[in-house]
Amino acid sequence: MRILIADDHPMLREGVSAVIEMQPDMAIVGEARDGEEAIERFEALRPDVTLMDLRMPGTSGVTAIEAIRKSHPEARIIVLTTFTGDAQALHALRAGAAGYLLKSSLRRDLLDAIRSVHSGRRHLQPEIAADIAFHAIDDPLSPREIEILQLIANGNANKEIGRTLQLSEDTIKSHIKNIFAKLYVSDRTHAVTVAARRGIIDL
Repeated sequence: MRILIADDHPMLREGVSAVIEMQPDMAIVGEARDGEEAIERFEALRPDVTLMDLRMPGTSGVTAIEAIRKSHPEARIIVLTTFTGDAQALHALRAGAAGYLLKSSLRRDLLDAIRSVHSGRRHLQPEIAADIAFHAIDDPLSPREIEILQLIANGNANKEIGRTLQLSEDTIKSHIKNIFAKLYVSDRTHAVTVAARRGIIDL
């Protein structure tokens, strides 16, 4: 199995490479430091499995996954991430990832994930799958609601948010009420905490 790894942290790339190179049926054929380089390296190397970080400078992992899968629908990509949130996982899976693996569990699950995805199956850790299932019937936040919630997380008051988005303060309050209902929270701080944990917004 020919494997490409894309991650902006050299130590993680080295650690993953060390584990993989000990396997007689696996070999690292290339490395990338960001999403743009991952796309270029994939085109040049055509690996069997690509390991992709989500958060990298410039082009994100999700954008790279979308680009690779658009040109090569057969590409098999596993996300490596520190983010446990269901929203992040769903975003990556919808982009075309076949696996979603937490970096904290690489020693335990990496090799099984690679073999599983290489054979054509999906690989989701139980805790991620359970989180996705738990929120499956939730009413999702709209793009506008996510935008407002991100501005709240950045410390903006309602009046500032309204000015930024060119909306009335009453409209902002109405959106915030909907956000609270969808996230099952009763205040701004809790809304931001829940949304960040689920990967809906960035802190």
